[in-house]
Amino acid sequence: QVQLVESGGGLVQSGGSLRLSCAASGRTFITYAMGWFRQAPGKEREIVAAISRSGSSTSYADSVKGRFTISRDNAKNTVYLQMNSLKPEDTAVYYCAARDRFIAGPGPYDYWGQGTQVTVSS
Repeated sequence: QVQLVESGGGLVQSGGSLRLSCAASGRTFITYAMGWFRQAPGKEREIVAAISRSGSSTSYADSVKGRFTISRDNAKNTVYLQMNSLKPEDTAVYYCAARDRFIAGPGPYDYWGQGTQVTVSS
């Protein structure tokens, strides 16, 4: 089992950048593929990006390709989401999640963090 805690959200102007972090507890972080999701008010949760256990494979939603980068540091039990060129439509609660194997699609994922709010003003 793994516990996930996100951080790094906040308020940023359109065109700005934020880096989200997700710290995982336990010594088995490297056994999990990780994903970042987001959910805006009134909308369904959507996959933003995913990364394999080693970090060698990644995938992105079309809406964030070229602007967001997912990465991980297995020595620090942390996965990151670097978000550049932010747009108001990126406003959402962002969640990290863990599963046993990497997939490019939305899930299912087994473990979830509590979420961090990202607000992009125009």
